[in-house]
Amino acid sequence: MIPPDTVLVVSAPAKVNLSLHILGKRPDGFHDLDSVMQKISLADSVTLQRREEPGIHLFCPDSGLPEDNSNLVWKAAKAFLDVTGLQNKYGVSIVLEKKIPIAAGLGGGSSDAGAVLTGLNRLFQTEIPKKTLVGVAKSLGADVPFFVVPDSSVRATGIGDKMEGHGTLEDCSLLLVNPGFSVPTAWVYENFTLTRIDKDSNLSDCRKNESLDEVCCSLYNDLETVTIARYPEIQTIKETMRDNGALGTLMSGSGPTVFGVFPDVVGENIQLQTCVGKLTERYGAGVFVTRPFESD
Repeated sequence: MIPPDTVLVVSAPAKVNLSLHILGKRPDGFHDLDSVMQKISLADSVTLQRREEPGIHLFCPDSGLPEDNSNLVWKAAKAFLDVTGLQNKYGVSIVLEKKIPIAAGLGGGSSDAGAVLTGLNRLFQTEIPKKTLVGVAKSLGADVPFFVVPDSSVRATGIGDKMEGHGTLEDCSLLLVNPGFSVPTAWVYENFTLTRIDKDSNLSDCRKNESLDEVCCSLYNDLETVTIARYPEIQTIKETMRDNGALGTLMSGSGPTVFGVFPDVVGENIQLQTCVGKLTERYGAGVFVTRPFESD
């Protein structure tokens, strides 16, 4: 048995959607989708400590996030303790240190919840089967299952819970720009008109072993036009990236974060540095240079 003072620190990576195709709305209110998701190195840090008495203690320093049962991280801890039958015997302390922008289309909250599930599985040595863990993750939100599987990139269908491994991005940097305003996910989906249910879409043509150029040519997001119509600044960011060397650009998820893919070059990538400089003048701390996440 692990000593009670054992502390486990877990990385919770952000994600970008390399492609997102909305197939239809389900009776339960969720949407069926077909998406390629890629974890990236921009990550939150989740520190877990087992407690010898029941209860969940959550701390989110300097983030403004709630530290009670309204937080998805708290809900993830409760779901884990319930499914393992440990809720009346043990508790857990959680410290969440945020690096991923909140409500930015980067899956930060879902990743934090996934990190809690996988981290507690290790901390308590419960060895919950992958299928069970994915089921618990699904109950917490559509994006959470992606963050309990080890794959760096998956093609996800259903509401995001049916996944198969996909070739990860390589030999590139991703420049992220969060323009500093929030876009409610529910609003984007409510305003998305299903004008096409086409299984032969760009997304369906996506292959596991595409070159970086091919991946960038197939970047696609059904929700982008909805968000850009209300927030044209997103289009301006994309154009700035393309004008300064990005092979491809896309809004991630429901937005508003935009990412650009810049290929690795020998020596300094002057175009990337120039683009970072221009966008930092406008967006400051909302600009991030990151890379594809490498699984352990």
